[in-house]
Amino acid sequence: MLREFELDLPGDLQETLTRLPGGTPLAGGTNLLVDLRARREEAKRLVWLGNIEAFRDIKIDKAHVAIGGGTTVGDILRNSAMIDAAPSLVGAARVFGGQMVRNQATVAGNVCSGSPAADTVPPLLSLDAEICLASSTGVRSVPIDSFYSGFKKNQRKQDELITGLSWSVPGPSTANLFYKLARRKGDAITVVGVAVTVTRDGDRCSDARIALGAVAPTVFRAKDAEAMLTDQPLTEELIDEAARAAMAQSNPIDDIRASADYRRHTVHMLTRRLIGQAWRSLAGKEADK
Repeated sequence: MLREFELDLPGDLQETLTRLPGGTPLAGGTNLLVDLRARREEAKRLVWLGNIEAFRDIKIDKAHVAIGGGTTVGDILRNSAMIDAAPSLVGAARVFGGQMVRNQATVAGNVCSGSPAADTVPPLLSLDAEICLASSTGVRSVPIDSFYSGFKKNQRKQDELITGLSWSVPGPSTANLFYKLARRKGDAITVVGVAVTVTRDGDRCSDARIALGAVAPTVFRAKDAEAMLTDQPLTEELIDEAARAAMAQSNPIDDIRASADYRRHTVHMLTRRLIGQAWRSLAGKEADK
């Protein structure tokens, strides 16, 4: 049973922002309502976000993507342009919960929950996404790479709302991939999530990003591993060395889904596999020019 709470129904964004102090934002509710029922969270007043006009807009041009804070995981899958604009995010959306959850859960809510197993966060990290935070006094932008400060802790202030996320469209010389390992294909919490972005310039890797989920208190980028790949030709030996560096940076726990040792091993295997796949796909594009 849920404890008693007030439900606030503001009519637009400005009214919503004035109601946030002392309230808890409610959009899809697929995390929040479960946590309230389980008494892991407390909220005396919920602020409903469903009346904000254009909150689910998705805008894509040749260089840039911007999605509203109310964009659901299902909205990502129903927008065909997302396949090129955010391949890893589409990959994560396909294995995100079940159909009913995907239709309700918002990307911003998944980001804001701060779970280390949040499926959309590794792709967004690999895409260098920016988070737009709005309050009644102004708007600010925070790179998702610096958004988290600890387990389920982030930079959002109590009177702020994530109104959107944005990132640059990967170019033709960039590959962006995601893989989720879980105990079953759907409706399963992530055991290990890996997203990679690799950009190729001739025979060298000009940029690399490796984002890891469910293997530390927060989703994070394995920057030591990324540095090993940058400005280098990616041989199998170097890719394996970087994957081992990513494994060394992870700090997983033992739980009911997997042991810490298994998670570390899987970080090595999946990082090596995805970087190799990305590099080979870009080599094929180079050969077709």
